[in-house]
Amino acid sequence: MKPHIKYEFHHLGIPSSLVRQHERYSEALGMYTADNPGAFRIQWHRFKPDTPLHPLLRTLPHPAFKVANLQEAIFCEELLLGPYEPLDGYLVAVINDNGVPIELIQTEFSETELWGRAVERRGALYRNAKFLVMK
Repeated sequence: MKPHIKYEFHHLGIPSSLVRQHERYSEALGMYTADNPGAFRIQWHRFKPDTPLHPLLRTLPHPAFKVANLQEAIFCEELLLGPYEPLDGYLVAVINDNGVPIELIQTEFSETELWGRAVERRGALYRNAKFLVMK
């Protein structure tokens, strides 16, 4: 965590083996995502056995934080994923914070716009593009 950067909580991602209603599938990641219907922003992630994602992302919950400048926030950090643009106008990277995956997000969209884009599958994550920069 860099003291000069503001980290605003965005959501919590939780790995799960349960099939849930309204899952969205990303062939590029081998991952299903379902939004929890509750009041808090929680996403459930279910993975295919051949997912290219780092083991920490497949096995541990990850908090996600919105930052104003993603490149500055990830400078000198160990990247587990990205940076990449899974949804149009939504930049993401996942770093390793001493064994805990932390998702960092840069976007100008409101929460309503952003979650709507995910549900409508508006982005490379759902177009099966080879867009990932992975270590």
